[in-house]
Amino acid sequence: MSAPPADLELARYSFQRKLDEIAAAKGRATELVSLYVPPGKQVSDVMAYLRNEYAQSSNIKSRTTRKNVMWAIESIMGRVRQYKQPPPNGVAFFVGRKAIGADKTEPVTFIVEPPEPLNTYLYRCDSSFQLDPLLAMVHEPDVWGLIVMDRAEVTLGLLKGKRVEPLRNRQSQVPSKHGRGGQSQHRFERLIEHAAHEFFVKIAEMAGELFLPRKDRLKGILLGGPGATKEYFYKEGYLQYELQQKVVQPLFDTGYTDEYGLKELVEKATQTLHGLELTEEKRIIQRLLNEIRKAETGLAAYGEVDVNHALDVGAVDTLLISEGLRKQRVTFRCTSCQHEFRRTLPDSEIDAVLDGPCPNCGQRALTEAKNEDFVESLFRRGAESGATVRLISTESEEGEMLEKAFHGVAAILRYPIATRVPPRPRASG
Repeated sequence: MSAPPADLELARYSFQRKLDEIAAAKGRATELVSLYVPPGKQVSDVMAYLRNEYAQSSNIKSRTTRKNVMWAIESIMGRVRQYKQPPPNGVAFFVGRKAIGADKTEPVTFIVEPPEPLNTYLYRCDSSFQLDPLLAMVHEPDVWGLIVMDRAEVTLGLLKGKRVEPLRNRQSQVPSKHGRGGQSQHRFERLIEHAAHEFFVKIAEMAGELFLPRKDRLKGILLGGPGATKEYFYKEGYLQYELQQKVVQPLFDTGYTDEYGLKELVEKATQTLHGLELTEEKRIIQRLLNEIRKAETGLAAYGEVDVNHALDVGAVDTLLISEGLRKQRVTFRCTSCQHEFRRTLPDSEIDAVLDGPCPNCGQRALTEAKNEDFVESLFRRGAESGATVRLISTESEEGEMLEKAFHGVAAILRYPIATRVPPRPRASG
């Protein structure tokens, strides 16, 4: 599968990053206002609705809450007036005063033009911003049904983009083989076959219940399990017709029929799923690990320092960034001695540095001179160097490894370079 265009990857990351930032804002009371305006809504109708809400908010008993809600509505009205008509996909406003601790608040305003058209008009005043309509847009377009089965057990699940989601597990009541002979043998075999038939019918019913509501987005069904049971189940046509048509050939042999069997099924279906992001991420992370194992001759770099060096010298072929990376590249300046220094920090640690002493003069006079999202800066530098930039999900095991073991950033190189600084020798004695 060819890599997604870097600008689309960056847009997806930026959208998710913005939603994370909005979701983090919490009000002390129901004083955060969310407004969704779909593309076909008349601005005059929105203004009339807001004026009515403004009048109604004057009845709020709490003086502080009343003041904050009225301010938020008034602020939104001022911004709505700037539109002659909503943007092509609509627009969402999030305005209020978020709690910052010590019984203090600060104003926040977010305006989001979504990547897909809004299909609803919504006004909500709550202690958190209403994000459900936007969160619904952060999804993978393809969904695969998963079934692993034998006569003793079945597990059904979904593969959503990169995530394996178990849905249902059921044990059968099919008797195991017996040692009876004579006429009893035939009677018990008939009972076993009847019990197996009833179990297969139940599997088909569960598949219909779980998969048919998703049939429009269901790209296919992967069917696996140990032995020949899966082939019999498929060839006898137990599945509902529409689902039967979606079963991918060939069927897959797995050693398990539980939740682990679902993951094994996805692994075994690698060739079939070639092109899905999950398979591509597994392949590219495995390639990275193979290069790391080669030590000095390996075409790999990981961690901020080594990857930055590789980007500086133009050695990066593929830049891998965890979509779970939430850091800022901040330039601090001391207003006392004018010393500047730069650090890459998680969002939560920036204030601690600002409150601390200057590393040059020791004065507590630090300000934030420049701030750039770390992931966006990596995208920009990767594009400038001609590298392929891949945003790796945290939902897969490989993506989790990139985030935790390699601090969210790694690179496959065009040629080997000396990236890591050798450790200083310990002093003898």
